[in-house]
Amino acid sequence: MKVLIVEDETSSYQNLLSIIKEVAPDTEVVGNTESVTETVRWLNEHQQPDLIFMDIHLSDDSAFAIFSQMEVKVPIVFTTAYDEYALDAFHVNSIEYLLKPIKAKDVRRAIEKFHILSKIDLTAYLGRMGSLVPENRWQTRLLIPHKDMLVPVAVTDISYIYSTEKATTVCLNNGDSLLYSKSLEAILSTLNPHLFFRANKQFAVCRDSVKKITVWYDSRLLITLNVDTPERLFVSKNRAAEFKQWMTEG
Repeated sequence: MKVLIVEDETSSYQNLLSIIKEVAPDTEVVGNTESVTETVRWLNEHQQPDLIFMDIHLSDDSAFAIFSQMEVKVPIVFTTAYDEYALDAFHVNSIEYLLKPIKAKDVRRAIEKFHILSKIDLTAYLGRMGSLVPENRWQTRLLIPHKDMLVPVAVTDISYIYSTEKATTVCLNNGDSLLYSKSLEAILSTLNPHLFFRANKQFAVCRDSVKKITVWYDSRLLITLNVDTPERLFVSKNRAAEFKQWMTEG
């Protein structure tokens, strides 16, 4: 059995890879993609695998954006760190739905479920995949709780979003900032990826806030925004080309 892992966090990928080797040693992991763009490209350039393990929240968009760009012809096991996404649609349209941190027994159950699929089951399953294609749902405004109020923030007023283990902060073009209880991944799932880019684990940036791009000595990109950031903002070497393409999109 050949498996593709769609996961943008190195630790999560390594954990899943280790578990697959443990519970299904004959399985061949044929690739690892980290974004919607990279996944679509990989699936178009390679023979589709037998099974895909796919994180719902990727670096550039929700994984469901993949299905609006191409036809995926194989079963999928969805993974996520957020149980708020454990909706009926995911259960109906996936072989299995795994909540992080993923355990060996969960992966074993998913693979066993895949192996007992009949051709009729597989045909019915693939026929339901179209329901996962996202509609035009991008938010144009966030409502951020602040004290006893809800502060409306237009997404065009956002310079960047900064996340740490303790908090997520929405930083505006005028220099103001607001704490937001939602995770960076959850926020980005509602924002147009044409406007916002996940630069690294801490930062998501708005295209219009980028003022300067400096090529660093190790091929990383140092990004200067229209407002100060709490630490240097780097785009890693392996995402530099994708970032530059995103910046030049019409």
